[in-house]
Amino acid sequence: MTSQAQDATAPRGDLFDPACPTRRLLDRIGTKWTSMAVKVLAEAAPGEVRFAELLRRMPGVSQKMLSVTLRSLVRDGLVARRVEPTVPPSVHYRLTGLGLSLETVLAAVRNWAEEHMAEIDRANELTDTQEA
Repeated sequence: MTSQAQDATAPRGDLFDPACPTRRLLDRIGTKWTSMAVKVLAEAAPGEVRFAELLRRMPGVSQKMLSVTLRSLVRDGLVARRVEPTVPPSVHYRLTGLGLSLETVLAAVRNWAEEHMAEIDRANELTDTQEA
């Protein structure tokens, strides 16, 4: 049986079960930094992006937060990391096939957020004035 066939027959998680690993995965892929990193890497696909370029293209992210985010994406198999043995080392990242499949989903969420942000802002303002 292929790994894809095994994956297709594996039981699905139960999001409402506190022990479900799906919750931990959603915590990781649901962050703004993950969404931004995946978007930058998807724009370069199938090519690679150096760490410094990712840092430059993701305004507001700290070097430490970007490093933590990329480490998590690599661990989850969504991003591949390549280190050139130079001084200092040159580190390159690219999306894997799994990461590219995530970009489709994250792009839909980003598009929804951009389309509905004004409505969300109005609802926040209305709630804030009612609570004041």
